[in-house]
Amino acid sequence: MFIKKSASLIIFAFIMIGAGPSPVPAKNMERWIETFQPSVLSKSEQRAEFEWFAKAAKPYKGLEIKSCSEGIPTHKWEAAVLAKAFTDITGIRVKVDIIGEGEVVNRMTRQMETGEKAYDIYVNDADLIGTHLRADSALNFNEFIRGEGSNVTNPRLDLDDFLNPEFGQDYEGNQLQIPDQQFANLYWFRYDWFTNPKYMKAFRKKYGYELGVPLNWQAYEDIAEFFTGKVIDGRKVYGHMDYGKKSAGLGWRFTDAWLSMAGAGDKGLPNGLPVDEWGIRVENKIPVGASVERGGATNGPAAVYAMEKYIEWMEKFAPPYGKYMDFFIAGIVPSKGRIAQSIFQYTTWLSEDEYTSPESLVTDDKGRPLWRVAPSPHGKYWEEGMKVGYQDTGSWTILKNSVKGDERKAAWLWAQFCISKSVCLKKFLVGKTPIRKSTIHSSHLDKLEGKFGGLITFYRSPVEKRWTDTGPNVPYYPTMSAQWAKNVGMAVAGEITSQQAMDNIAYAMDDLMEKMDLKQYSPRLNPKQSREYWLSRPGAPKPEKPEKPDQKGKTMPYDELIKKWKE
Repeated sequence: MFIKKSASLIIFAFIMIGAGPSPVPAKNMERWIETFQPSVLSKSEQRAEFEWFAKAAKPYKGLEIKSCSEGIPTHKWEAAVLAKAFTDITGIRVKVDIIGEGEVVNRMTRQMETGEKAYDIYVNDADLIGTHLRADSALNFNEFIRGEGSNVTNPRLDLDDFLNPEFGQDYEGNQLQIPDQQFANLYWFRYDWFTNPKYMKAFRKKYGYELGVPLNWQAYEDIAEFFTGKVIDGRKVYGHMDYGKKSAGLGWRFTDAWLSMAGAGDKGLPNGLPVDEWGIRVENKIPVGASVERGGATNGPAAVYAMEKYIEWMEKFAPPYGKYMDFFIAGIVPSKGRIAQSIFQYTTWLSEDEYTSPESLVTDDKGRPLWRVAPSPHGKYWEEGMKVGYQDTGSWTILKNSVKGDERKAAWLWAQFCISKSVCLKKFLVGKTPIRKSTIHSSHLDKLEGKFGGLITFYRSPVEKRWTDTGPNVPYYPTMSAQWAKNVGMAVAGEITSQQAMDNIAYAMDDLMEKMDLKQYSPRLNPKQSREYWLSRPGAPKPEKPEKPDQKGKTMPYDELIKKWKE
C-alpha cells in the first residue's frame, strides 16, 4: 500500500540530500537529544534523524510557517518545546496558535471555502475526513510523497508504526490526514471504591450481583444510584458525571459517540454498515439520509432512548451543577474526589495534574491513580459486532488549494518533526496521547502502567481497534455537527422533548445534505417512506425495544477484564 509504494522514493530522497557535516552546532544537537529523553531511538539514531531534518530544511531556512492546534497539553508542549527545537535544528521559524477546538474548525473551514491562507498546516480531528474527501480540500500525502515532497519526507517516517493511520484515509486508502495525537473515550471509575469490601458487600445485598465494571447500562444505572448521596472521605459523592450547558461541546457528547453505545446504528467496523453511529445511512459511499423516513436512525427509538437516559442520569445521579457546565469545565470534575464513575471520559483530560499528581484527590501519596479506565457499557439496542466506543486522532492537515510550494514543504517538515520517533515517547509522557506502536510497546512503558490507570494496557490490546472515529460517512462535519449541540441543549433545558430533539437533528441533517453539491460522493437522499416501512426491516433503524422487568445489570471485575484486554 502507501508504505510499499513510497519507500523507495523516501530512501532516494535521503540519498539525494547527501552526507556531510551537520549544519547544527554539536552543543545544540546534544541539548535537544537530552531534552527528548527517553526515546525509542538510541541517541545516535536521534542524532541521525535530527541531522536529516537539518539537511532537508536547508533550502527553506529563514521561512516562517504558521500552525494551528487546539489547547490540550500535547499541543501546548509542541508549541513551547518542539517549535523551539525545530527552529534551532532546521532554521525554519514556526508560529503555533493554540486555540479552542471549535475555532480550529471554523478557521479551517473559512480557509477551505475562501482559498485565503490563514495557516500553512492544521492539527484537526480526523472526524473531518468525510468533509475533506468530499470537498477534495486536503493534500493527498501519498501523491505528495511520491512527487514534489519526496525530498522532504523523513526516511524514518514509518507509517506502519502508527496506531490508526486509517482514521485519516479516504475510501480508497489515500492518506489525507497524518496522526499527531490520539485519544479515546473510556469508562472511568474509582477503583479504590469499587474494591472496598464494605461497598462490595452493600452493593451485592441491594442489587443481587457484584460491584464491578458495568457491561450494560442497567449496571451503570445501579452503580450510579448506589453511590449517589454517600459521604466518602468527608465529601458527598455522586454516582455519575455529565454536563449539559448549551455549547458547541454538547454536540460532541452525542457524536463521540453516545448513539453508538446505545446501539442505534448497525453492526460493522469502523462505523456501522449501512447506518453509522450518527444515524446516517450510507450506500455505496453516498449518504442517503439521517431520518427514519429516509432509512436513517438519528430519530429512531434507539436514539431517543439514548437521549432520555442521558437526561435522566444527569438529573438523578450527577452533581446539580453539571447541567450548567460545558465540556471544558466538566472534564476536570471527576478529579475532585466526588465522582464514582463517568460513562465515558476523554482520555486527554487524564494527562492533567489534577488526575496524576501526588497532591490530587484521586491519587495515592505517590501519585498512583486511585481510578482506572475500562470499556464503556452498552445500551439495550447494542449487539456484538457493533462499534464499542469513540476514538479519534488530532491529525496534520494541509489545505492543498491555499498552501503550495516551499511553505507546503516546510509545513510537512514541521509535522514530521512532531511525529518523529525521536520525540514521540517523550510527547506521550507529557500528553498521554499516543500515535505510534513503538511508543506504546516500548520497554520504558512496561514499568509505568500503574501510573496510567489502564491506558497503556488499552493501547497495547488488540481490542483498541474497536474504538473508532466519526469516519468518512459524515459529508460536511462543520455544519452538521452544529445541529446536535443546539438541540441537545434545548432537551437538557426541558424546552423540547427527547423525540423532538432527535427529530430536529435528523431533519436538519437531511435538509443540509439535500442542498450539498460536493466534488465527490455528494449526498443523494432516499425518497421518504413511512417510519413503519424502515422500522420493520432488519438492522437500523431499530424498532422500540421494551425494558424487561427482570433486566439485571451485568458487571465484571476490573482485573478479569484487563486479562481479557491483554488476550
